[in-house]
Amino acid sequence: LNKGYGDALVFGISKVNTKFFSIFNADGSFNPKELFEMNNKLNLEKFDIIFGSRYLKNAGSEDDTIITFIGNKFFSTLGKILFKLNISDILYTFIVGDTKKVNEMKLKSHDFRFCVELPIVAKKKGLRITDFPCYERPRIAGFKKVNELRDGFLILLKLLMLKFSK
Repeated sequence: LNKGYGDALVFGISKVNTKFFSIFNADGSFNPKELFEMNNKLNLEKFDIIFGSRYLKNAGSEDDTIITFIGNKFFSTLGKILFKLNISDILYTFIVGDTKKVNEMKLKSHDFRFCVELPIVAKKKGLRITDFPCYERPRIAGFKKVNELRDGFLILLKLLMLKFSK
C-alpha cells in the first residue's frame, strides 16, 4: 500500500464481507441519517452505486471553500461532458455501493484521484449509478488534507487519462 486516500478506500472495500459497502468519513461531516436513505434508494431503485452530492436541491456544504466549490463544479461538468456521468458532485466520497461490483473494477488510484476514477470506471463498466442530496456538516475532527491546486491538477490528468485509455 502507498498509504494514500485512494489506497485506504480500495483496501477497505476489498475487506468488506457484506453485499454493500459505504464510504463514510470519520471527521463528522457526513450525516448518518443520509446513509440509510442512500441505502434505501440503492435497494429500491436497483442502483449499483449511489454518490452523495452537495450540489443537488436540498443539499449543501459547510466545508467547501470557493476554490473547492469551483474546482468541483468544473470536474463534475467535465465528467458529464467526457463520460456522460449523471452525477453532480464527482469529488464527494460519501458513497454506498455493491461491494462485489466495485471490487471487480480493480481501481488503482492511490490518492484523491480515486474520487474521479470510481464513477468513471463504474460508468465504463455499465454499472447503474446516480447521486443523492447530502449536506456536508462542519468537521468535528481532523482537517482537510486536499491541496486544491496540486490535487486538482492530478485529478485533471486522471480525467484525461481515463478518457483516452481503453
